[in-house]
Amino acid sequence: MNTAKGPLKGRAARLGLLMPSGPSTAARTPFVLLVVVLLGGGLISLLLLNSALNQGSFKLNELKNETTELTDEEQALQRDVDDYAAPDALERRARELGMVPGGSPAFLGPDGKVLGRPSAAPSPDPTPAPTDPSADPGAAGAGADPAGTGTGTDPARTAPASPATAPTTSGR
Repeated sequence: MNTAKGPLKGRAARLGLLMPSGPSTAARTPFVLLVVVLLGGGLISLLLLNSALNQGSFKLNELKNETTELTDEEQALQRDVDDYAAPDALERRARELGMVPGGSPAFLGPDGKVLGRPSAAPSPDPTPAPTDPSADPGAAGAGADPAGTGTGTDPARTAPASPATAPTTSGR
């Protein structure tokens, strides 16, 4: 019987060496807890960082869309300014205000001498010539202003509306 207990005792001793119990196991527990806490904290930090990056990405996308809308609006306004500043548009508005083209200009030289022959601008026609309503079947009368703009002419008949001057709407 001694021989049967001998090998069993040897195996248990070897197992005891592989899995020690006692003070060394207690010393490993805080280290294992520290590693688990550090890994968990790292994973939570990565999750928060990823969420913050996604939120920033959404904000960036919103700002890009807003920039595109504002750029489109700026271009439409610039087209309107260019249309109003065109020479033919300036001339038409000046005539509506009763202005007339000037005569030949005169210049003053550095010595005070007048260069050129100044002439007066032609006086404007105080009243436009009446038109025959029967000549134009769409006219309501001489100088009719159906739009109520006060210009005395129908703007729809004088110049076709171009797409560049059409009112624009934004997506708001």
